[in-house]
Amino acid sequence: MLNRTWGKVHSIKQTTVHMQELEVEIDGELTYAVNYRQLGTDVSVGDLVELNTTAVDLDLGTGGVHFVISSISQQHGKEQVEAKHEPGFNGHIMKLRYTPLQLAVLSVEEENSPYHSVIQEADSLAGMPVIVASLHSLIAPIAVAFRHFAEGQGHLAYLMTDGAALPLAFSKLAASLREKGLISTTITVGHAFGGELEAVNIYSGLLAARHVAKAHACMVAMGPGVVGTGTSFGTTALETAPILDAVNCLGGRAIAVPRISFRDTRPGHYGVSHHTFTALMRLCHSPCHLPFPELSGDEGEKLRRRVEELGFQQRHHIHWVRGDRTLELLEQYQVTVTSMGRKPADDPAFFRAGGAAGWLAAQWLQHK
Repeated sequence: MLNRTWGKVHSIKQTTVHMQELEVEIDGELTYAVNYRQLGTDVSVGDLVELNTTAVDLDLGTGGVHFVISSISQQHGKEQVEAKHEPGFNGHIMKLRYTPLQLAVLSVEEENSPYHSVIQEADSLAGMPVIVASLHSLIAPIAVAFRHFAEGQGHLAYLMTDGAALPLAFSKLAASLREKGLISTTITVGHAFGGELEAVNIYSGLLAARHVAKAHACMVAMGPGVVGTGTSFGTTALETAPILDAVNCLGGRAIAVPRISFRDTRPGHYGVSHHTFTALMRLCHSPCHLPFPELSGDEGEKLRRRVEELGFQQRHHIHWVRGDRTLELLEQYQVTVTSMGRKPADDPAFFRAGGAAGWLAAQWLQHK
């Protein structure tokens, strides 16, 4: 199902390198819409725009906005000129392949790339810590903890997979972290696009983080909008398992971020999420480093008991992290983030799990 309608651009709220945020009038009502500049032309106030309204019609959460498909200029004499982009967009590797919106990017691997020879020779991550998370919101606590405990000396790359939102531009959180210097480089892999570096797959994307971006550590997570179905295997969160194996195969140090919550009322996500168990105990084939925050009181006892019951210690290296200071650091760096509508103070265990992973990666850099 693909629902479409036409609207009129009422105002342009913001224009960035990658997108325009619009206020569009539909049947006399104003609503929010996004126009990705890589996928078409820039629009102006008064233009007619064809919109994909499917997500809004389905009342979805993260992806519940309108997206511009095409536009018709209403300004006399105005030429429809394709949006101008940085040289990095001019390549021959197609993303969104064989769809009406397929676009060409310059990937790090292709022969026209200035990094072609670097990637051709690269075959190891040389021990680089790679933090793998199942939800996009976790990149915030990872980034602030890493920055603080690495004492500003380590460069942290963010590699976004195609497990959820495909345009990196959709993530205001990633943009904020990049602007604050908490992320040194962004990389998009698979059909995800819009990163400072583009890569064909997770393997070359990781190698690009190490050898092109010169990152000291990397975090990997999908964009906003994880897919879930209420089943054990029907979720894009399980992409973490093959990614962790990829890190280990390439000679990196794989750190898995457990999904923890004592505020999520769904039985499968209370305490340690069943997605974490499925990914790490059923699907991941190599041992990883698994940090857990030291929680106080009853929640701390429940978490330790649950970790032991699930048998993580039989397959992976467990780290109990005290003093991650995650909530304090999010405030210190003025990072605004929510997960399932909950702020860090509402669900501290969830965010502290990300902070614990950032702390561990930073400790390894400090004690090389």
